[in-house]
Amino acid sequence: MTTQGHPSGGDTSSAQVLPVVAGVDGSAPSLEALRWAALEAQRRHVELEVVLAYHWRIPGAALAVSPELAEQVTDFATAVVDAAVAEARTTAPHARVHGRAVEGEPAPVLLEAVDGAGLVVVGSRGAGGFASLLTGSVSVRVATQAPCPVVIVRGRADDDIGPVVVGVDGSAPADAAAGLAFEEASRRGCALVAVRAFHVPLPPYTMGPPPLLPDPAEIGAGLRSELVGQLAKWRDKYSDVPVEYAVSQGSAAAALVDQSRRASLVVVGNRGHGAARGTLFGSVGLQLLHHADCPVLITRTRT
Repeated sequence: MTTQGHPSGGDTSSAQVLPVVAGVDGSAPSLEALRWAALEAQRRHVELEVVLAYHWRIPGAALAVSPELAEQVTDFATAVVDAAVAEARTTAPHARVHGRAVEGEPAPVLLEAVDGAGLVVVGSRGAGGFASLLTGSVSVRVATQAPCPVVIVRGRADDDIGPVVVGVDGSAPADAAAGLAFEEASRRGCALVAVRAFHVPLPPYTMGPPPLLPDPAEIGAGLRSELVGQLAKWRDKYSDVPVEYAVSQGSAAAALVDQSRRASLVVVGNRGHGAARGTLFGSVGLQLLHHADCPVLITRTRT
């Protein structure tokens, strides 16, 4: 089922820009994600594709396929998508929106749908019933396996006033995250907060006099200088974006969760220096998916 949207009066070149895909299932968290995605598509002047995955077979049950039941299920899925498309158009009147319902398991359907997308947006959890699209496990799977950037909408999803926060640790994924964070801040007309966290290394235990410990203030000052240098190219490119540098002692996840309480968006790389080699997602990102107080954008870099 496809519902065609109406063209916007925006940028006529937007048809060549990668679309935003939003996964829905009719639950409250998925509707929050849909509204966020609609506004983001409008900001980017790109199309919004609404996707619903549905299935009705009971695992382990040997039931004959009833054409009447199949038709009822399809009609219900179509109605959910039509309502979602209407909600998206109400939220973002200038967005071009279309939607479709696809029979199948949620994660595989959504991952196939985002091939060629510029961004995929999902809620932090879902209905767990008829469509069961945005359960926690599905959102994590999309975040770890999607070939494009992913936004998990949670917390204060309707806050467009706060700054964009980005975690930076000197890794290539973090640099990509910084570039995308600057782009988002420029698009939204807000400030950017660059966050760097550190731990003071403990010296090995010895039997002699206690060793001199590194000065946290000195470490922090050095990392702040590094942070300024790492972001210089992005600050030059996006000179309209005010930048704040936040360097703190402790875990990166705790620092970013704390900053999320005043942010409109937190941006992180799909992995950083703390992630095991070969993994698609770091522990910081996973903690943000569970504890951030605003939407989380996970960038995607290929290695």
